[in-house]
Amino acid sequence: MDVPRGDEATVRTVDAPVVTRGCSVSKPPTRAFLATNDRPRFVWQTPTESVAVRGATATVTGDGSDRFAEVRADGARLLESCSVPDGIPSAARPRLFGGFAFHDDGQAGPWDGFGDARFVLPEVQLTADGDDWWLTVTAAGPGAAEEADSKLGVWRDRLADETNPEPAGPPRVADRTRTPSRNGWREQVEAALQSVSEGALEKVVLAQAMTLSLSNQLSVPDALERLGRTYPDCYRFAFSPTEDATFFGATPERLVSLTGRTVSTEALAGSTGRGDTPAEDEWLATELLESEKDRYEHEVVADAVREQLEPFASSVGTGDRSIRRLATVQHLRTPITAELAEDEHVLSLVEALHPTPAVGGLPPDAALETIRETETFDRGWYAAPVGWFDASGNGTFAVAIRSALARGDAATVFAGAGIVADSDPDREWDEVQLKYRPMLDELE
Repeated sequence: MDVPRGDEATVRTVDAPVVTRGCSVSKPPTRAFLATNDRPRFVWQTPTESVAVRGATATVTGDGSDRFAEVRADGARLLESCSVPDGIPSAARPRLFGGFAFHDDGQAGPWDGFGDARFVLPEVQLTADGDDWWLTVTAAGPGAAEEADSKLGVWRDRLADETNPEPAGPPRVADRTRTPSRNGWREQVEAALQSVSEGALEKVVLAQAMTLSLSNQLSVPDALERLGRTYPDCYRFAFSPTEDATFFGATPERLVSLTGRTVSTEALAGSTGRGDTPAEDEWLATELLESEKDRYEHEVVADAVREQLEPFASSVGTGDRSIRRLATVQHLRTPITAELAEDEHVLSLVEALHPTPAVGGLPPDAALETIRETETFDRGWYAAPVGWFDASGNGTFAVAIRSALARGDAATVFAGAGIVADSDPDREWDEVQLKYRPMLDELE
């Protein structure tokens, strides 16, 4: 399904306005649309929305500690330049899709091509708006209007003619390597507990990585489809900035959504497994709700999220704590909402909230330094914000946990656990193994 496409450009090279064209289409063969070598590629799926992107008319990047501000400013200028005809619904209008790295000190090695921050203005985008599907294309530079008209016609015809290929099964795991080992993990947790007991830390989230050798090539579109069946209520995402690398996952944790001045977020911390029977499941949930250690860990996160929102908000509200059940794990969840005192860009909130204590710790600077000094692998985009924003500054970002980085015939899955005063290294090890399962199940 390859079509001619323009060269990818950074926002600073797009001096002419961006021309947008769009039309409604019958439900398209999205797996066929994505199963190509055209890059970059981005997928965003929620219970209410599905977006598939290939190619980029422009790319916005940011580096170091100024990455959020750089993306916010350059992204706003780019989206303001987009000419959008009447009749295209808001869901199908130009947006920037991408994400950030967990740390701001440069991404290399296995994360080469991702950068500290990277967002794409799609060249071709498929959007599910309720039961309706839309095809949207963009073009920039000399002859952009004619190019966009031609591109829309080519893609409309191709989508009508194409069918999805037969689905590929999981690639299966041939071998695995853990970082750290179980003994190494115990030493890391014990060192963190020492810092907690000395008062240097209140909480720190330590992560693990498991590198997998795959028996067959991974089909990301098919893996996302399987994740959608198992985790329909999660945020499913995939970003392929280069031909051989894809970061993807199914995360239950929303970092923030902004619509106008209304903010929605949550605290998601404290975990246990699922039971083999309904009775055991309920017993585990009750134990989680009553666990002093897990309740404390959860309250630390909820309090911090509220404090991070207060400088922006005229009011902050907290909902009832409940159990968030997933296929292999249960979490404590508290919804949090806010009304902003004045207009803000969603990336201002992303910058204020990242990293939440659910993936970083408290105090934030001490926790981040502990993570840098302790973890023996590069988090890259793991546990960092992924999502989208539009020309109005609205958007949604999720926390990229329950995720994996795939390159060729290898993949690395990531998971972490919050370390507080009452943490036990062996119990935290077991919790991390539960959190590996969503991605391992789709690969094995």
